[in-house]
Amino acid sequence: MKLNKYAKIIVTGGLALSLLPAAVVERKASAADTAAPVSKNLIVLIGDGMGPAQVTAGRDYLKYIKNINHLELDSYYVGQATTFADRGEDGGVIVSGIVTDSASAGTAFATGHKTYNAGISVSNEDISVPFASVLEAAEAAGKATGLVTTARITHATPAVYASHVRNRDNESAIASQYLDSGIDVLFGGGKQFFLTTAEKGKRTDKNLIGEFEAKGYAVAYDAAGLSSLAGGKALGLFNSSHVAYTPDRDETVPSLAQMTTKALDILSKDTNGFAIMIEGGRIDHASHANDFSTTIDEVLDFDAAVKVAMDFAKKDGNTSVVITADHETGGLSLARDNIYESNYDLWDQQKHSSESIAAALKAAQTPEEIKQIVQNNTWITDLTDEEIAQIMAGDGSSYGREGSYNAVIAKRLLIGWTGHGHSGVDVGVWAYGPIADLVKGQVDNTDIAKSSAKVLGVDLDAATAKLQAQAIYPKFKINRSKEVLYPAKALAEKLGVAVAYDEAARAVSLTGTAGTYSVNVDSLAVSWNGAADSITAENDYGKLYLPLSAFSKLTGKNLVWDSLSERILLP
Repeated sequence: MKLNKYAKIIVTGGLALSLLPAAVVERKASAADTAAPVSKNLIVLIGDGMGPAQVTAGRDYLKYIKNINHLELDSYYVGQATTFADRGEDGGVIVSGIVTDSASAGTAFATGHKTYNAGISVSNEDISVPFASVLEAAEAAGKATGLVTTARITHATPAVYASHVRNRDNESAIASQYLDSGIDVLFGGGKQFFLTTAEKGKRTDKNLIGEFEAKGYAVAYDAAGLSSLAGGKALGLFNSSHVAYTPDRDETVPSLAQMTTKALDILSKDTNGFAIMIEGGRIDHASHANDFSTTIDEVLDFDAAVKVAMDFAKKDGNTSVVITADHETGGLSLARDNIYESNYDLWDQQKHSSESIAAALKAAQTPEEIKQIVQNNTWITDLTDEEIAQIMAGDGSSYGREGSYNAVIAKRLLIGWTGHGHSGVDVGVWAYGPIADLVKGQVDNTDIAKSSAKVLGVDLDAATAKLQAQAIYPKFKINRSKEVLYPAKALAEKLGVAVAYDEAARAVSLTGTAGTYSVNVDSLAVSWNGAADSITAENDYGKLYLPLSAFSKLTGKNLVWDSLSERILLP
C-alpha cells in the first residue's frame, strides 16, 4: 500500500476513518500549452537506467576500443532532468521519493504528472485517477502511435504511455489494455502476457494475440517476421520475457535499431503524423545485475536506434526528437580503489551476459567448475582462490553468484557499483527539432511530457478528463470470503457521497443521492435508511471498508469492478 508520507490521520473517537493526502502542488500541462503544432511527428527515446556514467562508459568504449570519438547522442545534448518521484510509504517504510522507479519516472515524462513508485499513469491517492499520456493525446488527435522496447512491451516504461494500473506488476492487465488503446505499433518482448490473462485468484486462458489479429494487427515473432511487416497495425513479440541482451542475440532476434526502423517506416505512412516512444530497456537490467560489459553493449544498441531516429527526423524535416533516461541504475562509478586509471582494454573481453551463465554458476559444486565457467565467458584464466570463494558465496542479494561474479569482474576492470538498485542522480536530455528549445538546461522529467504535447499541439488535459470520466483506481482489500472491499471514506468522497461520524453513536454515515448507510464502527452493524442491511462492513486498523454494491446504491449508478485492471468502471 503506497501512501503519501505527509498524509494526515483523521481520528474521531479512536477511529481513523481515512488517510487524507495533504494538499500538493498540482503538476499538469496548462491548457495554454495546447497550441498550434510545430512538429508533425514526435519521437521519444528512453535509455532505461542510463545515467551519466553509463553514457560515459559507452563513449569511452568507442573511443578507446573502436577509435570512434563520440556517441550518436553527443551531438544533441541540451541539458539534464531531475527524476524524483512522489513520496510514498509501505508499512512505515519509504518506498518512493527522491529515488524513482521506472513507473513513476515514466508517468512523469509520459503524462506530465508525478506519482509513486509502481504507479502506472495514475495519481498518488487512496482512490487514484488516471492521467493521459502524450501518446494517448496524440491518438485522440488522429495521429498514429507506437511503442518499441527491448524489455517486455508490458514493462513499466512502455506501459505508462498506453495503460493505467496501480501496480506495474499487473502486466496481464497492461497487455489487455493495449488491445483497446489504439496504439498502432507494439514491438518488444513479453509474449507470455498475451497468451494468458491472470485475474485475482485464478488464471483464465485468453489468447490476446488472436484478439489483436482480429483487430487487424499483423504479428511478428522474430527478425524475419519483423522485416516482412508491410504496414498497418503491427504487434511484435520477440521473446516470452525481455528481448535477449545484445551479446546473447542470434540473427533471429532484432536489434532496437531494426525495430525502430520498421516502426518508423510503418507509422510515417500516416498523413496525420505520429508519436512514438522507443526504449532501450535492458541498459537498466544489465546495470541492476552490475554486468558492466553488457551495460555498454545495451547503451550502444540504444545509440544505434538514436541514429535511426535522427536520420529519419533530419530527412523528414517535420519531426521533434527528445531523448532522456528515467533514472540511473546501479550507482556506476568509472573508477575504484584510488587508482586513477581503468582497464579499458578488457571492457570487451566478456563473451556473453552474466545472465546467460547465472544458472551454471548457481549449479556449480566445485571451484574447478567455477573456474571453467568464468574462463569460458571471459579473458580470466588466473581466477584466484579468493575470487572463487567470493563467487561461490554469492553477494548476499537476489543475484547471488551472478552478482558476486560481476563484482569480481568489476574489480578487475577497475569500475565500481554501489548496489543493485536505482540512484537519484539527474539524467541527461538530448533533443533535435523544435522541442530542443523547450527542454534545454535544467528541467524536470515532467517537462518532457509538457514539451512533447506542446510541439505536437495535442491536449493532455482533455485526454485526461476523458479517461477520468471512465474509471477510477482504488486501493482495496479482499476478505476471507473473497469479497472485494474498498476504503469507505476515500471512495465515498471521490464519488460525491457525504461522510460524517457520530461520536456518541459510534457510527459512520454515508449519504448519497439515493439514501444513507449507517455503520456502527464497533459492532459493524449496517443500516440503510434506518433499516438493517446485510452488506459486509470491515474495520481494518481504524479504516472502514465496504463493498462496491454499497456505493452503487448510494450513488444510484451501476459501478462495475474490473478485476483484471483493478479499477472501478464508471457509468
